[in-house]
Amino acid sequence: QVQVVESGGGLVQPGGSLRLSCAASGNFFRINDMGWYRQAPGLQRDLVASITSGGITNYADSVKGRFTISRDNAKNMVYLQMNSLKPEDTAVYYCNAVIVAQTGNGGYWGQGTQVTVSS
Repeated sequence: QVQVVESGGGLVQPGGSLRLSCAASGNFFRINDMGWYRQAPGLQRDLVASITSGGITNYADSVKGRFTISRDNAKNMVYLQMNSLKPEDTAVYYCNAVIVAQTGNGGYWGQGTQVTVSS
């Protein structure tokens, strides 16, 4: 079994900050890429930021300069620091981890954490 669990979402005012955390646990050899995705009602789930096992990052244009993704390989965790939040950032944020395991490889999703940016 592999479990991916997000935390840190909540309600913030425009211009505020949040830090999301994601922890992967279970029986696996290693985690390759990890990423944060978000999905607003009626819209597709889009990539926000990703990071390789070596620390190479990629960001959606809409969050560049405002969000920072990082990871702690020893703890099997990935983080998303979100600054200068805008109402359009409101969405459910999901963590994805690409797992290498004895039973097979693939991406695993967390349950999501709600981020609401509103006055």
